[in-house]
Parts: sequence; structure tokens; C-alpha cells
Amino acid sequence: MGVSTHTMVDCNSPVAAARLFNAFCIDNHNFMPKALPDFVKSVDVVQGEPGTVGSVRQLNFPEGKPFKYAKNRVDEIDAGKFYCKYTTIEGDVLRENIEYVVHETTFEPSGNGTHYTMVTNYHTKGDFVVTDDHVAAGKQNIKNMFDTASEYLAANPHLYV
Repeated sequence: MGVSTHTMVDCNSPVAAARLFNAFCIDNHNFMPKALPDFVKSVDVVQGEPGTVGSVRQLNFPEGKPFKYAKNRVDEIDAGKFYCKYTTIEGDVLRENIEYVVHETTFEPSGNGTHYTMVTNYHTKGDFVVTDDHVAAGKQNIKNMFDTASEYLAANPHLYV
């Protein structure tokens, strides 16, 4: 098994880190389908309490998207540092050459906003290597999703305060 590491997102938002963290990491089962319907159709809590270590959520994608679903398990969460580490453990997003994918997200306060990073580790089968070309579309999709979520939260300042 090999591991390929990629920085999927490294960007800024005018929205406070605590709000973004709560929307994406604690309450994503409610937030994503409402704020990001073009990206996420629904989120099912499969196991545990949302926003806790060991909880599992299944993201279901809208019709017409290249994938149907991804099942993610929360491995670490630190609300004080706005950090979440989770693993994609199942779903057609894994394709035939990927065993699982570990994502580390950090929402770092920056002025009145946030500096957001997502580093992803692809654990592959055999000697397969995930290249920048393999993840280019995913990077753009995640960036678009983050930007859309930031716009939604900026337009709804009463949410996640």
C-alpha cells in the first residue's frame, strides 16, 4: 500500500473559523444539504453522535454527479483548535485503486475571517500513485464547495454564531 499526500484546499474566507468549523464538522448533516444542494443531496448519520470521534456519516451526491456517495468516519476532532480529521471508508469515490482516504481540515482564525486548509492522504492499493492530475477535478470541486458555503454563511450571519 502506498500513500499520496495532496493539499486539496488552501484558501481564505471572510467568515469566522468557529462558524465554518461548526457548519462543516459538527452540523454538516444539516448544513450541507441546505447550503450546498448542488454538491450534497443529503447526509445520513450512520453511527454515533454527529461531530464526535467514531461517528460515521454518508454523504449522498445529487443526480448527474460522477459519484453516488461517500461514507466518512470522524477520527479526531478538536473544537478549540477548529481541527477535524476524518476518513473516507466507503463509497464509489474510492474507485478501484484506493483503499481509503484520510482528510485533515483546519480552520485557522485570520483577522475577522478564516484560513482554511485541507490535506488529503490517499492510501492506495498495490503500487498505484495518486498524482496531481488525478485530484485536479476534486480540488476544484472542494474549493467551489467551500466558496459556496462561505457565501451562504456570509449571507446568513445568524447561523452558527
